[in-house]
Amino acid sequence: MSIEIDDAQGCRVPVEVTPGVLQVGIRFGARPEGLTWSCTPTAARELAAALVAAAGEAEMVSSADPVTVEANELRRGDVRDGDRVMTVESVRNDGATAHVTWKSGAGRSWTQAYAADAGITLRYRLRTED
Repeated sequence: MSIEIDDAQGCRVPVEVTPGVLQVGIRFGARPEGLTWSCTPTAARELAAALVAAAGEAEMVSSADPVTVEANELRRGDVRDGDRVMTVESVRNDGATAHVTWKSGAGRSWTQAYAADAGITLRYRLRTED
């Protein structure tokens, strides 16, 4: 089975998935030598389930228009608008202060304190199931 996905630069990359004897092969053809992985059928099912779950969350993302919320209304998964990706890991509200733990696209985490009513502009936020 072969599909194409976009890499980090937005280029189309062929991905080939092949069944083997008690393993599943996955080959990313971005480079001439490609990148090859293999895993057990169980791990392949777990990967598929994780991809399905992530696809569902991605589809729940609200519109591409930035939205501004108060710092005390931030929730896990919100993504701050700006040049660099910053995702909310956690928020702790302490009266007039919101302590927000951010995670960068590079994997670094830090905590910042904001006035609870400070406006934070988000690139997007996950919709809640009401």
